[in-house]
Amino acid sequence: MPPRTTDSTPERPDDDHAPSTAPEPCAGDDAPAPPPAGEGEADDMAGVGAEGKEEKEDRTGADSGQRVVAVRRAADGGRRWRALHLAGCAVLLAVAVTGGAIAVGGGQDRGAGVDAVSAAGALSPGDLARGDLDAGIASLQKHLRAQPKDFGSWATLGVAYVEQARTKGDPSRYPQAQRALKRSLGLEPGNDQALAGQAALAAARHDFPGALTQADRALKQNPYNERALCTRIDALVELGRYDDAAKAADTADDRRPGIPVFTRYAYVRELRGDVRTAREVLERALSSAHAPADVAYVATALGQLAWNQGEYKTALDHYARALAADDAYLPALEGRARAQAASGDRTAAVRGLEQVVARFPLPGPLVALGELYEDRGADGDRAKAGDQYALVDAWTALARAGGANTDLETALAAADHGDEKEALRAARAEWDRRRSVHTADALAWALHVNGRDEEALPYARRATATGYRNAVFLYHRGVIERATGDERGARTHLKAALDLNPGFSPLGAREARTALKDLEGNR
Repeated sequence: MPPRTTDSTPERPDDDHAPSTAPEPCAGDDAPAPPPAGEGEADDMAGVGAEGKEEKEDRTGADSGQRVVAVRRAADGGRRWRALHLAGCAVLLAVAVTGGAIAVGGGQDRGAGVDAVSAAGALSPGDLARGDLDAGIASLQKHLRAQPKDFGSWATLGVAYVEQARTKGDPSRYPQAQRALKRSLGLEPGNDQALAGQAALAAARHDFPGALTQADRALKQNPYNERALCTRIDALVELGRYDDAAKAADTADDRRPGIPVFTRYAYVRELRGDVRTAREVLERALSSAHAPADVAYVATALGQLAWNQGEYKTALDHYARALAADDAYLPALEGRARAQAASGDRTAAVRGLEQVVARFPLPGPLVALGELYEDRGADGDRAKAGDQYALVDAWTALARAGGANTDLETALAAADHGDEKEALRAARAEWDRRRSVHTADALAWALHVNGRDEEALPYARRATATGYRNAVFLYHRGVIERATGDERGARTHLKAALDLNPGFSPLGAREARTALKDLEGNR
């Protein structure tokens, strides 16, 4: 896609056109969905036998542990692992997660099980959204054994794999999702459920142009398809098309109002600096949430919004509510740890992030934990931090093996904690694909760490052009302005970063304070 040459603030919808609340959440792409059975799908059905429920749950817990071990083992070889062990570790990870998730029961059962399979057949995505994903997978699996030509259930299965990959950090699910969705389309060409599933899969793999294409195809078949409406908003946001994303959010709210649409609507407003409306919409969504999964999801979104504004006590209150609904919800556990760190409770923050990465070693919490180790500086902490950053490399390589694009994650992690040249390569590649504020910031910072500040400055300005209140973006811009000799701009943006969110990063906030002090001393 050719580069956009102007920075423009997207149009805002009328202030009186906030989303209407609805009693039931729509089953957007955040709605879980289940696994398979059927002709020619031996791979997807591998490991499903006659074992009892307890045996299945025990095996699933072991498989979850094996997945984490696989990623950690992949990191042990350092950079040599990239060339020598990628294929083997990708297979190991896939084997570790496949049996248990297909068998049943990966998540903790907190009494939110899915209704039994109806006499008519498969569970709906809405049923699954309000229940336990793994229990739903087992029920749908049973149904597909009896009805292998049920194209709707194959589509729901594909989305289930996407959901497992998203929530459990398991990129080996993506090829399985692709096979299930292809099976659905083979049985019923052009069905909107499978097309919407393909859109969700493309978005999960960070193929946002593909996600937009598939979402539009699904909506052509069914303009009210909830998952397609939600994925269309996501794709437009990630492509940096904020005007179009705002219009898509309005359309989705008109057609299928519900929690997935409300949270997306709020995020579009936040990206444009309208924090007040974003908060109001999320609070309204939380008041309409009833299922524990919905409460955890929306309360966590409120916690993230509060944390971004430096409102740590409010953020901790929201995370507490999320974890009261679902005590194993990883985004809430990670968010709580970040808020604890920003509040000065570093011990609790380290303990919380250690628990998160022990279960699912994903790039965000791995980097956050590594930086907390570095900031603490106790004996052995530097080595511990290095271990976390090595795990980021392992995860991104395994994700690529599952067909996902990881250039943004690579750029963000490598710029501060890895290969600076690789950070710039990845940031340029991602910028060529999409022009969002996040990719602009990543490219600006990658250029900076490579000593190319004059080239970086326009991207840093673009990252902050929409009004999005993000302390990291402001910090990066201030550092780059200082490097280019613009001390006034540097003071303005470094101070803005610290005023907005003084604990935005253990290392970055410390460096921002040091730089600002030096600048004030030079006046």
